[in-house]
Formats: sequence, C-alpha cells, structure tokens
Amino acid sequence: MIDNTIKDQLLKHLKGGEAFMSIDELLEKISFKSIGDRPVGLPYSFYEIFYHIRFAQRDILDFCISENYILPNWPADYWPLENTATSKKEWKELKENFISERIALSNFIEREDVDLLAVAKHGEKQSILRELMLVIEHNAYHTGQLALILRLLGLH
Repeated sequence: MIDNTIKDQLLKHLKGGEAFMSIDELLEKISFKSIGDRPVGLPYSFYEIFYHIRFAQRDILDFCISENYILPNWPADYWPLENTATSKKEWKELKENFISERIALSNFIEREDVDLLAVAKHGEKQSILRELMLVIEHNAYHTGQLALILRLLGLH
C-alpha cells in the first residue's frame, strides 16, 4: 500500500507542475525561432537547457532499464554543441523523445515488479527510488531555468 502511494506521488512529480508550471506548458510558450536565443547575461538558451534535461532523463532511464547501458561522458555528452536545433524537425523530435521517455519512466514506475528500494539495474548502491528522485529534482531545477529564459525573452 505504501509503495503504491509513493509510486503515485512519483508519477505526479515526474510529470511536473505540482508546485510550478510544467515543462509541457513551457514548451507551448516558445516558438522555434526563439529556442536558440540566449538572454543577456545567461550562458545558455531554452534549447540548450531542454536538450540537457532530455539527455539526463534518458541517461537515468537507460541506467535503470537498459540491457546495454554505457555511461556517457560528463559534461560533453549532456550538452548540445550548438545553442539551437538545426531544424524544426530536430526540435520536434527532441520534444517527442522527452515525452516518450518520460512515459517510459512512468510505465517503469507503475510496474508491479518494480521495488523502489531495489538497486537500479546498472547501479552499485543506487536505488531505483534515488534515480527517479534525481530525474524529478533535475527536471524541476531546470524547469525553473526554462521559465526564467521565457521571462527574460518576454515570452512569459
């Protein structure tokens, strides 16, 4: 019973928006034309932050469920080389991948056989709960940055 209550709460927080605007809502507020703009004084664009969020989320998903997990290089692999997507198609795919991987994490959480306190598939001591909390915290942290970028660009 307690495990299901915790899983339900994890699912709510994974989707975001419990105490702040969700990434989904923020994505609706920015146009492709603006994703690469870096507000004055900030070293990153909306695109760069969102790319990083998606990459980290995917990395943790793979760490928990992939058969052949390969540890990415930090920080090089976690950040894009450019401040914007090269095409609308690339931007659309990035958003779709983020959402589909978040759904995959949700489906993983909902599985009856998933023990939140068990060690993650490729972990040494890292529990599944720890990994899920990392995704939630990391996404929430950077969601705030996305909101700030939108405000500084005059889009929110």
